[in-house]
This record gives sequence, C-alpha cells and structure tokens, in this order.
Amino acid sequence: MATESVFGTRVLRRDEWDTWYDHLVRAFGGTSAPEERELDRSLTEYDRSLGVWDGDVCVGSAGAFTFRVTVPGGNPVPAAGVTMVGVAATHRRRGVLTSLMRRQLDDVRSWGEPLALLTASEPAIYGRFGYGAATFQLDADIDTARAGLSVPAGTDEVRVRYAAPAEVLDACEAVYARLVPQRPGMLARQPGWERGRLLDPESWRDGASSLLCVVAERDGEVTGYARYRTKLGWGDGGHDGTLTLDDLAALDPATDAALWRFLFGVDLMTTLAVRNRPVDDAWQYLVTDIRRCRTRLRDSLYVRLVDVGAALAARTYQAPVDVVFEVEDAFCPWNGGRWRLSGDAKGASCERTSDPADLALSVRELGAAYLGGVPLAGLAAAGRVREVRRGALAEASVGFGAAVAPWLPHGF
Repeated sequence: MATESVFGTRVLRRDEWDTWYDHLVRAFGGTSAPEERELDRSLTEYDRSLGVWDGDVCVGSAGAFTFRVTVPGGNPVPAAGVTMVGVAATHRRRGVLTSLMRRQLDDVRSWGEPLALLTASEPAIYGRFGYGAATFQLDADIDTARAGLSVPAGTDEVRVRYAAPAEVLDACEAVYARLVPQRPGMLARQPGWERGRLLDPESWRDGASSLLCVVAERDGEVTGYARYRTKLGWGDGGHDGTLTLDDLAALDPATDAALWRFLFGVDLMTTLAVRNRPVDDAWQYLVTDIRRCRTRLRDSLYVRLVDVGAALAARTYQAPVDVVFEVEDAFCPWNGGRWRLSGDAKGASCERTSDPADLALSVRELGAAYLGGVPLAGLAAAGRVREVRRGALAEASVGFGAAVAPWLPHGF
C-alpha cells in the first residue's frame, strides 16, 4: 500500500470548487458539458468533499453523497456515496489516494453511516481499501428484426404514449420511488438528483436524437416509463437504426412488457441497445430468441462495510443464520476480529464475540456478498472465504442470498 501523503488534505471550501472540479475533469479525460458541470456544482456536499493540495494546486479529490440504499429485507440504510475521486497524473504513487481514502472512511464512521458505496472507473483500485463488487449490470444489443417478445396477459390493457421528459418527470419519479424498497442496491432519490434524469447535452449524443420518453398508463395512472434515444442508420439492405435505452421502470409485469414491446417495435430501428439493467430483468424471459440479444455483464456497485456489526444487523437473511465471522480489515482495523451474526427473514443482530470462528474472510468479501448478489460459496470456491466449521459456508451463503438480484440504476 502507498505511504501516507505529505500534501494537505482538507474539506472543500466553496471558493475552491472550480479549481477542484477542473482538476477532476482533467483526471477523467478533460471534457465536461456545461450542463453537467452546473448539476455537479448544485449537488456537491461541501462538508463531505475533500481536496488534496500541493500549495495552491489541487492534486486529489473525493466526495461522499448522503444516500440511503435498499438492503435485503427492504430497509433503507444510510450510506456514503463515494464520488469525484481523482488524483493528478503528476502526483501518482505519492500517497494521495491513500490519504483521501483514510480520511474519508474515518469521516464516514464518524457520521454513523455503516456503508460506503462507489462505482469504479478502474475496478482494480478499490479492493485494497475494502470495497467489493456487489452488483452487476446486464447489457445487451438486441437484433429486433430477428428476436420478438411473447408478452403476458394484460399487456394490451396498458396504454403507452409519448411525453416530453420534463413534463412527466414527477410521475416518473413517483414510479421510481415505489420500486426502490423492492430491490437491494437501489438508492432513494434525494432532492435535486431528479434533474440528472433529464441531463441531455448534445455532446453526449454521438449523432443520436435528444432524449425521448414514453409513459405507460392504466386507468389514467402512470405505471411505468422508458427514456431512450434513436439514431437512424442505413446500410445496403435498408434501414439500420439503433435505439439506445436510457432508463425503464415499471410497477407490474404487464406494464413492463408493454414498454419493452414498444421499444422492440419502433420504426426503422433494428438494434435495441440495452445498458445497465438488472441481471434478472424480465425481458430475457419474454424474448423469443435470447441468442439474438448478445447479452453481457459488467461490474457496477462496490460496497464497503464501514461498521461490520451495524451493517450486517441492518439487513435480513432469507434463511436462518448463526455464524461467527473472523474478519480481516487492515485499512479499518476497528472492524477486525470475530463477529457473531444471528438472523433470519425477520431481523438480525451482529455483535463482537470470543467464540471460535466458523468462516474467515476479509471485509472486501463481506462487501461483495452484502446485497445478496454474490454468493459466499462462490467466493469460497475462489479461495477468498475459508470455511472453519463444516456446514457454515452453506448456511451463510444461502442466508445472504436475495430473492431478486441487486441493482444500481442511480448513477452518482
């Protein structure tokens, strides 16, 4: 691990924001749309944002949004949404990132938030700070000329209509809010964040249309929506357009199917580009030829248990568990040692214990398994979890699972 930085790390001041943000833009490739910049400025939580300074030059940055994340069982748990992490290329391997992670995790602990979350531009970086990949996203490029849908009963009762994205934003946000408690990994939308769903700078479009929207209705109530873009193309065989799905949410199976049927049937589009959907998304079980969908997975949300006891007690377990974990956590040593987890579908407790360990693992593995999408048994097969008591692995792996796959549709 890198040595501690010799540079100054401090909480961001308002008059430093432009310098701080310019550093971050440079670290992420050097471009930022004015609309994106202004939204980021409005969402910055200054007392939770850090800068590392070499004189008057910003050489490192990190922030932490105030979020609540749904965990198995439906509880909304306070979590720090780690963001804006960047180190100047001129100051690599000089302890800057370690200094930021050290200060930030100490702060998160002092705020009483048991979890830290992030999405990683470079996944290899964050494991050494205790973050584990806890959710995955499904991407697909669907050949809609060859793959169709077999929809459930009631689909024809759902009306799908075009709408200006801004005009139906409140109705769409109401749908999203109803879905948040139903799936681990989803974030409750904090005030101001809804504006990000309408962010549509021309520099992001790559020749595609502006953001388009349809809403699904039943009996006059909005029960779902889809936001997307279209890009017309032509080949030797005729039209060859691509529809890229930006966001879709539905309150029931018929609404979900009606929205997907609409997307499959848009004129002149032969490819439906699907990005960031849950790995158990229902359209996969409606499509007539999954081979024409070119599906793939990628990592999404990384979870770090800042307070092992509070985090494990905050969720429920789909089968009874009573296990003692031997936890290794060199970066946050207050988590290290033995913890007895006792829980079921109604609730859980997790306390310090001197009892013999049943399973041994690092806090990174606990973070990966925490939302129920990564099985402890799979981590054990990779040599990252060690079973001490026979049978403990199966018990814990089943208990940690979730009925639906965890998913993060809320960027930050």
